[in-house]
Amino acid sequence: MKKRNMLSKKNWVIYGITNDTEKFGYKIPEEMLKHGYNVVGVNKKYANQKILGIDVYSSLEEIKEDIDCIDVVVNPKVALNVVDEAVKKGVKNIWFQPHTFDDEVIAKVQSENINYVDDGCVYAILKDEE
Repeated sequence: MKKRNMLSKKNWVIYGITNDTEKFGYKIPEEMLKHGYNVVGVNKKYANQKILGIDVYSSLEEIKEDIDCIDVVVNPKVALNVVDEAVKKGVKNIWFQPHTFDDEVIAKVQSENINYVDDGCVYAILKDEE
């Protein structure tokens, strides 16, 4: 239910977007675009560029568009910062891809009352719907 609810939201940030076509930071936004999602990306390395036609920012703070959900595609150390940025920005939904979180990250989202998913892959779910 939590996954369906989150996937019903349309404005997503891919935190860890990349232009490496082999990585999920590329495959996930590519798949989301096919399914009609509004997507922006965050990755300092690609800030002020476009990947798949998607605007890339260096932080959540720079994003002017509405954000319904953040899809985290970075390691747990960076994911801790993502939670801090989400709190500052008022984002209430975070989807952690496999291997992007640890106990500390989950404790933090719980303490901040943020809705989260930590047991599924956006790419795999959307791919199955094709």
